Amino acid sequence: MTDLSVALGSLRLRNPVTVASGTFGYGREYEEFFDPSLLGAIFIKGITIRPRAGNETPRLVETPSGLINSIGLQNIGIEELEQSKWREFEGIAAAICANVSGNTVDEYEELAWRASRVPHIAALELNISCPNVKAGGVEFGRNPAVARDITRRCVAASAVPVLVKLTPNVTDVVEVAAAVMEGGATGVTLVNTFLALAIDAERRRPVLANVFGGLSGPAIKPIALRMVWQVWGALRCPIIGMGGIMNGTDAVEFLLAGATAVSVGTANFVNPTAAPDILREIGEYCDRHGVKHISELTGAAHPGS
Repeated sequence: MTDLSVALGSLRLRNPVTVASGTFGYGREYEEFFDPSLLGAIFIKGITIRPRAGNETPRLVETPSGLINSIGLQNIGIEELEQSKWREFEGIAAAICANVSGNTVDEYEELAWRASRVPHIAALELNISCPNVKAGGVEFGRNPAVARDITRRCVAASAVPVLVKLTPNVTDVVEVAAAVMEGGATGVTLVNTFLALAIDAERRRPVLANVFGGLSGPAIKPIALRMVWQVWGALRCPIIGMGGIMNGTDAVEFLLAGATAVSVGTANFVNPTAAPDILREIGEYCDRHGVKHISELTGAAHPGS
C-alpha cells in the first residue's frame, strides 16, 4: 500500500486530496454523500471581516467544459466563525483550513490573527486572487511587492501555517509565487479562476450581473498545469495544484507537474463524491506503478527527476 500522507512545510495531511474554498461549504455540507474525514484537507468557504451577501444574481453560468462564477465572497463573517461555526469542525479528521479575504492589508492581518486562533483551524489560505470583487482580492495578487507584504504580516500574525492562493491573471506567476515565499508562506495554491465573460446573444447583454466572473473547470486545466510546472520548476516550493481536476488522472498530472497536493473544485458540483473518487483513483495509480510514497510523484515529470 502506498503511503499517501503529504507535508506542506509544517502542515501535514493524511492524503493529498483537498477541496477548494467556495465549493464545499464549511465542512459538513457534503456529509450525506461521504465522510469528510476521508480528505486530506477542507478549505472552507472564504471568510471576511464582516458578513457578505455577495454579488447580485445571476452569478453562475455554465460554459463549454467550465463554469463562470461571480459569487462575490458571500460568507458568514469572522465573528460567526469565532463564536459558533467552528463547532461544526469537531469530529472531522481532515485538516480544516480557513480561506480569508480582505479589502485592505490591515484587514488581512486582522483576519490572520483571528481566524488562526479559531478552534480546529490547521492552516490559513490567503485569498489574494478573487477576480470578481471590486476591492482588494486580485489587485493584491498582481503586485509582487504587495503580495510579499501581505504574506509577511499575516505570517507574523498567524498561529498556524499560511498558504497563499495565487491568481493566474498575471504576466508572471512565478514572480508572485517567489514574492509570497519570501514573505514566509508555507506554500502556494495554484491556481484561482481566470477572469472571464459570458454574453447572452438573444438579450445582447452579459449573462452575469457583475459582467465578469471567474472561469473554472476542465477548460482551464492545461493552463493551470503549466503554471504549477513553472512555479515548481523555479522554486521547488510546496504547491496545492488545482484547476479542472475531474478524476484521478488529472490529479496525478498535477502531482507530476510539481504539486504536493491537489484541490478539487468545480468537480464537486458535477459529482458530489468526486473528491473521494479521485483519492481512490490516485491510490490505484500508485499501486499499478509501484509507488511507495506519494511524494515520489511530485515533480517527477520534470527533466532529471
